[in-house]
Amino acid sequence: MIQTPPEAQVTGAADHSVALPTRCGMTLHVRPVVAEDEPVMAALFAALSPEDLRYRFLSAIRQVDPARIHAMTRVDHDRTESFLAYAEGEAVATAMLAIDEDGVQGEVAVVVRSDLKGHGIGWAMLDHLLRHARARGLKAVRSIEAGDNVGTIALEREMGFSVRQDECAHEMIATRPLAGA
Repeated sequence: MIQTPPEAQVTGAADHSVALPTRCGMTLHVRPVVAEDEPVMAALFAALSPEDLRYRFLSAIRQVDPARIHAMTRVDHDRTESFLAYAEGEAVATAMLAIDEDGVQGEVAVVVRSDLKGHGIGWAMLDHLLRHARARGLKAVRSIEAGDNVGTIALEREMGFSVRQDECAHEMIATRPLAGA
C-alpha cells in the first residue's frame, strides 16, 4: 500500500487548497471548484476520450452538456465537495465527494484527463477525497464503475476498496470503510 506523503495534508477547514505530489513526481495544485470554473470544467470534459466519458457517466455520451457542467460548478457544500487539479497551469483532473442524506456514506468520482492517465493523478485525487470523507465523519465511501474499467477498479482495490458486481447491471460497486470515522 502506498503511503500518503506528509506534504499532502489538507491545509485547513476553510481553505481546502493543497499541493499534492503524485507517485510520478508531478505536483498537483488542487482547490475547490467554484462557479467561475464552468469554462475550465467544460474544457476538461471536452478533452476526455469517449471511453473515459462513458466510464465517468456510465453512459455513452459524446459530450457533457452545458447544464451538467453548470451543475458541477454550483454545488451544495454541505453535501458535496468538488475539486479541480492543475499541473503546470492546466486543469488535469476533477474529483467529487457526494454525501448521502444521512451523512454516513459518500460517493466518490474522479476523472483524469485522458492523455495524463498513468501518472498517479487518479490515486492522489482519490486519496484527497478519502481524507475529506474521514474529516467529514463518513463511515464509508463507494464508487460505481463500468465493469470494463479495469484500471480504476485495480486502483480502488489497491487503496483498500472491496469490489463486487452489481446484480442488476454490468457495473461494479467499490466500497471502502473509513477507519476513525
